[in-house]
Amino acid sequence: MADILYTYENEVYANITNKCDCRCEFCVRFQHEGLGDADTLWHKVDPTLEEIIAAIDAFDFTGYKELVYCGYGEPTCALDNLIASAKHVKEKYGLKIRINTNGTGSLYNKRDIVPELAAFTDAVSISLNAPTAASYEKVTRPRLSGSYEAMLAFAAECKERIPQVKFSVVDVIPEDEIKACEEKAASMGIPLRVRVFG
Repeated sequence: MADILYTYENEVYANITNKCDCRCEFCVRFQHEGLGDADTLWHKVDPTLEEIIAAIDAFDFTGYKELVYCGYGEPTCALDNLIASAKHVKEKYGLKIRINTNGTGSLYNKRDIVPELAAFTDAVSISLNAPTAASYEKVTRPRLSGSYEAMLAFAAECKERIPQVKFSVVDVIPEDEIKACEEKAASMGIPLRVRVFG
């Protein structure tokens, strides 16, 4: 059975779904069965809200200040469970909530989800991945058309509504594309983190 909550590099993560509308070339789930203290993050069936909350309530959050929604799937592909469980964490444990996301949640859910996320989210990390729509399509391989533009619009709105927003790229893309991503992020007033592959 896959872990719902797991720890990695002194952070606690919520792995609430394996669904994702992208197939990024560098995705860690294609490299390892599990991560951190999780033997596997592959659910046979995505967990129910009741199972997610049970896992949260069974976890000892002593020493942790934040719960990060990030596992072997895109958290906003399980939006209802994300919202309900994050609100539970806020109300019961008072932890900060961070969402690591591909930024296409509004496109995937066919509505603007940022106001709903802003009600409980303290920080969002959005995978920028590439500086142009064409290069984004190549590396991210999204299932939905218009994903790059949707991600940028999502990021711009998050910046207005959520306290901490940042972009990320993985260093598998060429150096000139990383520089172009830095320029793109700067033009939007959003910090960029360059992640090391692996």
